Amino acid sequence: MTDRLKIEHLYKVFSDRPEAAMKMLERGANKADVLRETGQVVGLDDVSLSVPAGAMYMIMGLSGSGKSTLARCVNRLNEPSSGQILLDDIDICKLNEAGLRDVRRNRISMVFQHFALLPNRRVVENVEFGLKLRGMSSSERRKRAEQVLEVVGLARWAQKMPHELSGGMRQRVGLARALATDADVLIMDEAFSALDPLIRAEMQDELLRLQRTLNKTILFITHDFQEALKLGTRIAIMSEGKLVREGTPQSIVLQPGSDYVAAFTRDVDRARLFNAGSSMTSLVPMLKRDEFIVLACEGEAGGQAFVIDTDEHVLGTLPAARIAELRDGAPLPPLSAAFACVPTQARLIDVAAKFGRADAIGVTDETGRLVGRLEAGQVLARIGADGANGASHV
Repeated sequence: MTDRLKIEHLYKVFSDRPEAAMKMLERGANKADVLRETGQVVGLDDVSLSVPAGAMYMIMGLSGSGKSTLARCVNRLNEPSSGQILLDDIDICKLNEAGLRDVRRNRISMVFQHFALLPNRRVVENVEFGLKLRGMSSSERRKRAEQVLEVVGLARWAQKMPHELSGGMRQRVGLARALATDADVLIMDEAFSALDPLIRAEMQDELLRLQRTLNKTILFITHDFQEALKLGTRIAIMSEGKLVREGTPQSIVLQPGSDYVAAFTRDVDRARLFNAGSSMTSLVPMLKRDEFIVLACEGEAGGQAFVIDTDEHVLGTLPAARIAELRDGAPLPPLSAAFACVPTQARLIDVAAKFGRADAIGVTDETGRLVGRLEAGQVLARIGADGANGASHV
């Protein structure tokens, strides 16, 4: 997958003269050391990460960790002190005023925590705002704004004023305004944190729905680990201006790598986080005949084997111990129909409900091909396991 955004060795010191602080950081000093010696505040300390095109990339951490500073450096609302920010092949840090203005208007959009709507402009005019700055004609931008309002479910509210809308609806307007520009990167800085819990959950679901359709590259800033797990394809966790852990949601829960990260993962609902693909045992062909193939877990004599036809449709299951008889030429015995199949992306909470009605659970890939098997013990082990403190960054 191609990286849309690459951040390399990024530093931010809040000072007009950061040289002394930068030298301290390069020698290994931390944020507290710099503040004590120079009185200067370090926002970012040697941050490097890559955001794949089409990813929902979550930046999270506690207050003061540097997550919002990082987001604001990407579009240079905060000027980086050192480092590179590559949008495809363009280093944003080196752009002149005209180049930066072009990037902000055409390639990067931002959704703010407190909506930032123009209170004296109608909903459709708010959505048009970025297009107006771009110089688009009034008829074209009105057409585009109305299309995007339809996408986010606010077409009927186009002529309303912001104060006539609920908080969730105003946030949808902010999202529509960002989407209207069709920018390459969408930055969402604590975009849902000001909303009531129920509305916040609805907006998260709405964003996931839109992402399935639009496939945007989204940099989402949050302090809520549950939100990061729900939305993110990858998560970067920050502390004291440094990137301390980066990876998939599942890898971070399994291997937090530090007590700081482990504290975020402690109350995670693993049954809703992990999927069948993360817990299954792979199936391999153990026996092939003209009319069927037997799949089982390699090196295992117990458990259930799956029998598929030559079109890879599941015919049923039989005890793996009987494979030896088939190898000796025995005919295929009657097969059990007490099985179920789930896709690799099925959450374990949904898989667990099937064990009472099936003796064997098969796992299928995105093409419907049988690739693995799940046992009840595997599901329970994944749900109940404590995360290790390894440093793996999957």
